[in-house]
Amino acid sequence: MAEKRVDVAILGSGTAGLNATGQVGPSGKNFLLINGGEPGTTCARVGCMPSKALIQVAEDYHRRTHLDRYGVDGHTEMTIDIPEAMEHVQDLRDNFVDRVLSNSTDNMGERFVEAYAEFVDPHTLQLDNGDRVIAEKIVIATGSRPVVPQAWEAFGDKVLTTDSFFELEDLPESVAVVGLGVIGLELGQSLNRLGIKVSGFDMAETIGGTTDPEVSKTALEIMQREFPIYLGEAVELSAEGEQVRVTAGENSVVVDKVLASLGRTPNVEGLSLTNAGIELDANGIPLYNPNTMQCGDSHIFIAGDLNGEKPILHEAGDEGKIAGYNAAHDEVMGFKRKVPLAINFCDPNICLVGKRYQELELDNTAIGEVKLAPVGRALIMGQNRGVIRVYAEKSSGRMVGAEMITTRGENLAHLLNWAISQQLNVGDLIRMPFYHPVIEEALQAALNSLYAQVETKNQGPIKELYPL
Repeated sequence: MAEKRVDVAILGSGTAGLNATGQVGPSGKNFLLINGGEPGTTCARVGCMPSKALIQVAEDYHRRTHLDRYGVDGHTEMTIDIPEAMEHVQDLRDNFVDRVLSNSTDNMGERFVEAYAEFVDPHTLQLDNGDRVIAEKIVIATGSRPVVPQAWEAFGDKVLTTDSFFELEDLPESVAVVGLGVIGLELGQSLNRLGIKVSGFDMAETIGGTTDPEVSKTALEIMQREFPIYLGEAVELSAEGEQVRVTAGENSVVVDKVLASLGRTPNVEGLSLTNAGIELDANGIPLYNPNTMQCGDSHIFIAGDLNGEKPILHEAGDEGKIAGYNAAHDEVMGFKRKVPLAINFCDPNICLVGKRYQELELDNTAIGEVKLAPVGRALIMGQNRGVIRVYAEKSSGRMVGAEMITTRGENLAHLLNWAISQQLNVGDLIRMPFYHPVIEEALQAALNSLYAQVETKNQGPIKELYPL
């Protein structure tokens, strides 16, 4: 058994772990990056990237259904080779993973170890390859895994998760998607557009993480036009010959496969965190400061999906940088976190920016709204469905958040996020240029609706222009 002493040990080589390493390496500290399980990031292997590849295939194939309005004939004869489509998705996925590895762990030599680690004491890690590591500082970034109810494990490969879905060479004829958050809604819609019979289920009364009543209502109306959706009931599975019966209240369907999209749970099992000398919550997750990523006043920091907060790549990257920086320096520094941003790449996009509706103080909040139906560019594109709702402080006009379902929402959401990050008010935004005709004009209309309700107005006779 070899014993290694390092300044910093980093557990996990996903997005958070790699970003932590990126901060520790240049500091000159002696470090070791330890990873158990599959190489590559969750995003590249089973999340953001392969799902977007599948979405692109599905959207391109689905576009054929709109060609008749342009006088294009023959579109009804088009077919898709599903195994070839899945091979395309997997080839892209493998390319993304290879790029991550070639730019990171492939170049680390002895500083990268493939092994599972557990705490022996606050500074000592036992690796399952027999080695022992003693570290002055430790960053835990072991990521997460899909949630699968224990009772569902008896159904074997009839229950899929995102970890197994992208390994399929072919797709089943019918799928029940249980959990209609980001990945469930994206994959459910994509599968339906590829010709798979899809049924969607969620215990919540809304889909896509929406909390604004108008956005939630519109999102459900739009998505239910593509496949049946059953909400507000717990789901039970039972065997039905070679298939699976999915039951939620009075609703029941029989399918070939079930896609469990119930979120992800932190990878803490096997770490023996009770030996780490840090305080844990009721679920065994370390308590930490989100501005420093430090666990109490200890030498241990956490980052990424492990904390169970925001399983989003840019958040994991930021947390990794914060944890890595503080692990590499004697003085712990706090960092301002970014304005929340969440994007569901279903069609139309569902986007949540800044404060969600459920977080607003409605007595001092103005809400602007526009429906996409009359927006010229959206009408030309055949995408004039959806709604944008924007929020500002009623007294000051300062932008605080938005929820929307709209075509090209991914772009509009970034614009709003940057505005909120700069603490701009709605008056500042309506003085920005809006070209014609663009989807951004829908945002302009929502902002004008919002401006009419706030108490702080722009100086000058024309609200859209700065006076000289």
